[in-house]
Amino acid sequence: MLLNPTNNRFLSALQFRDFRVLWIGSIAAGAAAWALIVARGWLVWDMSHSSLDVAIVTFLAMIPRVIIPPFSGYLADRFERRKVMAGLFSLNLGHNLILAMLIFAGDIQMWHLMTMAFIDGSARSAQMPVGQALVPNLVPRDRLLNAVALNQATMHGSRLIGPLAILPLLILGIEWAFLLCSGFYLISLIQSLRIQSTSTGNMDKERGFFSNLVEGVPYVYRDARLRVIVLMAFLHCGFTMSFESILPVLSVKKFGAVEGSDFSLMMMSIGAGALISVIALSGVRQESTKGKMFLNLGLLSGLAPIILALSINMPMAIAAAILMGAAQAGYMTLTHTMIQLVTEDNVRGRVGAVYSVHIGGIMASMNLANGALAEISFLELSFWDGLRNVMPADTMLTAGGLLFVFSVFASWSFATLRTIYQTGIPITRGAEAD
Repeated sequence: MLLNPTNNRFLSALQFRDFRVLWIGSIAAGAAAWALIVARGWLVWDMSHSSLDVAIVTFLAMIPRVIIPPFSGYLADRFERRKVMAGLFSLNLGHNLILAMLIFAGDIQMWHLMTMAFIDGSARSAQMPVGQALVPNLVPRDRLLNAVALNQATMHGSRLIGPLAILPLLILGIEWAFLLCSGFYLISLIQSLRIQSTSTGNMDKERGFFSNLVEGVPYVYRDARLRVIVLMAFLHCGFTMSFESILPVLSVKKFGAVEGSDFSLMMMSIGAGALISVIALSGVRQESTKGKMFLNLGLLSGLAPIILALSINMPMAIAAAILMGAAQAGYMTLTHTMIQLVTEDNVRGRVGAVYSVHIGGIMASMNLANGALAEISFLELSFWDGLRNVMPADTMLTAGGLLFVFSVFASWSFATLRTIYQTGIPITRGAEAD
């Protein structure tokens, strides 16, 4: 069961065979998702030269996280989680193959991209609560933070792998980038079928379908810890992580990008920072250290977009993007870990669905808003007698960053969060009063 070469504090969860299988599949799925965001975003920009169109397609890819997770969370607690994952990866694979064929045939239209974005987003949003519920079943409890951190590394670090893999294809022929995404999803499908552990939740047979379906909602809102953790994740994703729709216009109009390479490079930089952060976090064991990091990473997540907005050249923007990735990934890794620690296994799928609805809904909405506002000229500001122009996209990044910094300072007034910041992640269940 154990693999000695991985027996260290940073990679300890990889000692367990099924977690390794899931981890490799998650890397491939994440690489496909981030490569698709870059390729699809650049294709939309190339077809329309409109950040609003990029925002609409991004919104359609993210809005399923408001609709789909309650159903997939139910499926994760009702059926074998590994089989549910395999079915969802099959849907991703089919979507990408169809999209690639349309581009190869030269028949791609904007409505195709919008429709396919919604389909792919539906499958991706469905996978999240299933995967989150599956991870604690594959490792012992004392390895959970390490497992969550490594699993988050697959999502955030694949921002580096996916965009890097398609970087030459954006120049040689973007249709090959979509075909490569299909290859990544094929690997994920194969890996999900190789998982041997069986795991499901537990449904109350005395209750009806709808009652079991929405069980995660009262579960989250009854527990003070889950309430405030989800609230902070909601604000964090809305104010600091909803930037995908403005990266193309930022790379073109601010840094003079001609092809999608600079857009891809910025996404890769975010992924590089994220990968460094979550691997470093996977080795942290002191609870008080985790609490302090949760507070400090929150503040850094708010400051990093402001630094990106103030960047005056591409090297400075890359450094800011690395900082953004590190802060955001670290903050979300601790968030995921806390949710898993205070949630009972029989409802993990449905609680994960409630969490996904919150963060997915705000990210979809804010990406749409940011993309639309990035084309409004009155948000372009000028300082120092015109020597420093601030684009609308810069204004949105700055406003979001400042709002989250304020939110982190305000969060100190919640007794539950104050305890987490001071003593670390709670590990026992039971609601507390703020």
